[in-house]
Amino acid sequence: MLELFYDLVFVFAITQVTHLLLDQLDWAGAGRASLVLLVVWWSWNYTTWVTNELDPESVVTRLLLIGLMLASLLMAIAIPDAFGDKALLFACSYVGMQIGRHTFLAFAAARPRTIERERAGRILTWFALAGMFWISGAFVDGSARVTLWIIALVVDYSAPLVLYWVPARPRLSGATWEVGTEHFAERFQLFIIVALGESIVITGATTSELDLNRPTILAFGVAFLISASLWWLYFSVVARIVQQHLEVAQDRTTVARDAYTYLHVVIVAGIILSAVGDELVIAHPTETLHGPELVAVVAGPALYLLAHVALRLRMTGTISVRRLTAAVACVAVGFIGPHVSALFLSTLLLGVLIAVIAAEQLAAARRNARGQPSPLEGLQAPAEEREA
Repeated sequence: MLELFYDLVFVFAITQVTHLLLDQLDWAGAGRASLVLLVVWWSWNYTTWVTNELDPESVVTRLLLIGLMLASLLMAIAIPDAFGDKALLFACSYVGMQIGRHTFLAFAAARPRTIERERAGRILTWFALAGMFWISGAFVDGSARVTLWIIALVVDYSAPLVLYWVPARPRLSGATWEVGTEHFAERFQLFIIVALGESIVITGATTSELDLNRPTILAFGVAFLISASLWWLYFSVVARIVQQHLEVAQDRTTVARDAYTYLHVVIVAGIILSAVGDELVIAHPTETLHGPELVAVVAGPALYLLAHVALRLRMTGTISVRRLTAAVACVAVGFIGPHVSALFLSTLLLGVLIAVIAAEQLAAARRNARGQPSPLEGLQAPAEEREA
C-alpha cells in the first residue's frame, strides 16, 4: 500500500510530461518531453529496485519512501518550466532524490564491509558524477543546458550496463542483486496502469471542457477503446510472458534490467503519445490533422507495439509478427491522415489494435483446440531451483 501511495505522485508526473509535449508539439518539444520522461522514469525505477529488497513495514523504509515521494512531487511541479525558470528545482529534486536514497542505503541501511554497502556506494558514485552535470545544466541556458543534461542522462543510463564499474574496484556481477520476481514484475505492471490511468484522465478532462455533440462523443468513445486496447495488449500476453521468463532466467538481474528498466519506458512513451493523440482527436474530431499532430496520433500506437516486439525479442529471441505488422499498419494509416478527419483516422488505428487482439485470441483458441501447450508452459525453472 505504501508503494501504491508513492505511485500517486507519478500519475501527476506523467500528466505533466504529456502537457509538456502538448504545449510544444514539434521535434524540439518531443526531445524535451523525452528527456523529462527519462528522468521521471529513472527516479521511479531506482526506488522500485530498492524497495524490492527492503521491508515495507519498517518505519525507516516508510519515512524513506515518503521523503522520496516529496522530492518526486517537487520534481513533477517543476516539469512545465524545467527548461526555464524552474530548472534548478527540477535538477535539485532529481539529484537530491537519487543521492539521498543511496546515501541512506550505503551508510544507514548497510553494514560496513558488506556487499550491500559496496553496491550502494558504487551506484552513489555514478549518481554523484551525473549530478554534477544536472546541477551545472540548471545554471546555464539554452543549448548549453540541454547538452549538459543529455550528458548527465547518458551517465545515468549507462551505469547499469557496466554494472556500476568503478576504477580500482572489483567488478560486480548480476548475482550481486536479488530480484524478487513477483513483486518486481508487479511494480512495473502497476506503472503501466499509472500511465494508462493518465490517458483516461486526459480523455475525460478534455471531453468535459467541450460541447457534447456527436463527433465529440464518438471521439471520446474511440479514445477510451484505444486505452482499453492498450491495456489488453499488454496484460493479456506481454506482462505474463515477461514475468514467466524472468522467473526462470539464470541471470535475473540482467534480464530484469533489460526488460523492465530499459524497455518498459518505451511502452510508457507509447502510452503518453497515444494520450496526446487522443486529446488532439477529441478536441478536433472533424478536422484534418497535419504535421506534428498527425505524427503524434499515429506514433503512439506504433511505438507501443514496437516496444512489445522488442520486449519479446529480448525475452524469447522471437519476433511477434502480428504486432510488428500492426505497427507497420499504424504507420501506413498515417499516410492517409491528411485526407480524412481526425476521428476517422483514430477509428482506423483502433481497428488495427482490435485486429491484433482478435488475431491473437483466435490463434490461442486454435492452439487449445489442437491440444498444443501455451508458449508459457514450456518454461522450466533454473537448475538450482529444480534441485531445491
